[in-house]
Amino acid sequence: IEKIMHPEIDASLVDLGMIENVKLKGNKVSLTMVFPFPGVPIKYMLMESVKESLEKLGLEVEIKERTMSEEELQNFFKMEQERWKGM
Repeated sequence: IEKIMHPEIDASLVDLGMIENVKLKGNKVSLTMVFPFPGVPIKYMLMESVKESLEKLGLEVEIKERTMSEEELQNFFKMEQERWKGM
């Protein structure tokens, strides 16, 4: 999970604070994806990249989601500004 990169920011989803509460029980993994705001345009692409990476390991995946708090959002924007790839 730590190696799954954000497509537009030179940082992993973990570094950006977008993945939390990872729990592994047998061959089932559950986690929460944290988004900066509701309706993130690439939300489903990000969720699918996490799901695919884990399913390749033979795991069943459950993903919950929530929106970032104000403090988390400030940290996210700071890192985004520092590491934006500028496509």
